[in-house]
Amino acid sequence: MKTIDRIPTGKIGRTGKMVQTGIKVGGNYLRYYSKKALNGEVSREELDESNAEDIYNGLKSLKGSALKVAQMLSMEKSLLPNAYVEKFSLAQFSVPPLSAPLVRKTFKKYHGQFPDEIFDSFSLDSVNAASIGQVHRATKDGKELAVKIQYPGVADSISSDLAMVKPIAIKMFNLQGKDSERYFKEVEGKLLEETDYVLEVKQSIEISEACSHIPNLKFPKYYPGLSSERIISMDWMHGLHLRDFAKENKDQNIANQLGQALWDFYMYQMHVLKAVHADPHPGNFLVDKDHNLIAIDFGCIKKVPLEFYEPYFELADKDKIENPEIFNAKLFELEILRKEDSEREIAFFSELFYQMLSLFTAPFQEEEFDFSDESFWTSVTSLSEKYSKDQELRKMNGNRGSKHFLYINRTFFGLYNLLHDLGAKVKINNFKQYS
Repeated sequence: MKTIDRIPTGKIGRTGKMVQTGIKVGGNYLRYYSKKALNGEVSREELDESNAEDIYNGLKSLKGSALKVAQMLSMEKSLLPNAYVEKFSLAQFSVPPLSAPLVRKTFKKYHGQFPDEIFDSFSLDSVNAASIGQVHRATKDGKELAVKIQYPGVADSISSDLAMVKPIAIKMFNLQGKDSERYFKEVEGKLLEETDYVLEVKQSIEISEACSHIPNLKFPKYYPGLSSERIISMDWMHGLHLRDFAKENKDQNIANQLGQALWDFYMYQMHVLKAVHADPHPGNFLVDKDHNLIAIDFGCIKKVPLEFYEPYFELADKDKIENPEIFNAKLFELEILRKEDSEREIAFFSELFYQMLSLFTAPFQEEEFDFSDESFWTSVTSLSEKYSKDQELRKMNGNRGSKHFLYINRTFFGLYNLLHDLGAKVKINNFKQYS
């Protein structure tokens, strides 16, 4: 893969790159509508593919927050055309890495020494490049290590990057008014945390120690002395990325074992620790030769406050969902419904969230749930398509729910997708024995 010798770090340089991307996208629309004028049956898929290619190419050269948002959107399969999902998913663990000279320069800037002055060996070729940083192999005192280096300028460009992608997100998610600011503040806050590698090492050690007793779940050891604000050193963990393993695995028992470890890991964090690994994409999990699940990235940890946790999980109770009075009361607690809503808005959003929650809490209504059940996924897709095309919804304010929904819903949606990739059947309440 071609390497990158320079990343624009200033606001002007990064904005200029996005303007160039915008011009390309505008040209794609002109070509599309010109063709459509001559042939009314021209498919929009060609436009989506061209736009996805140009937007991704622009973002991958910038790296940082804008690319991270693309990665997040790739997990929201129900919100984007398939062309965008496929292209943006590359941001998870397949983007052009920094060149060897830039790696040395960046490491020295962050750590005060060149890597070969600290480690016994250090490969300047990246083994994994993602949105915020890239990973290199190293050795020290007989240990195999993974060293993650943050890209130059990422932390300093978060606010300006989000300002660039904000107009697209507002249109895509139908956000209106001042309320949209709280969502972007939540994203900005989490992205700032993700660039603080001292915090990530601390969170990684805390959660890995707290969850170490869950069977078939492994974590690398972290080395604070070899880490800094923009560099993390940890054990090198051998294994396949979860999605790659899932594609080749034919053993249902192994799928169930891995799925159970993944489910128990998330339920223990959510219900016991009240803090959760809120970035459940396949690049953050490996499977080793003994079929253990390995969690390797704790940059995005979402604290779950009790005032959100309690009403949120009360709505996993089918009896409460089916009781209109209790159901609507919980929707008000979660800021899905508001005092200033009209009767029409209350009726519309009550029905929308009744359908959504009845579907998404289905696993919690069973002792055991099969995430390979295609009827479940067909229902999810159908509901998403229904409301993505709903003209009445487009006329209303799409800002619904507490700011905490943003990462908690993303966490569950990502978790469900990973379990679906595995085709796993899991025992829903199994995690309670580890509490």
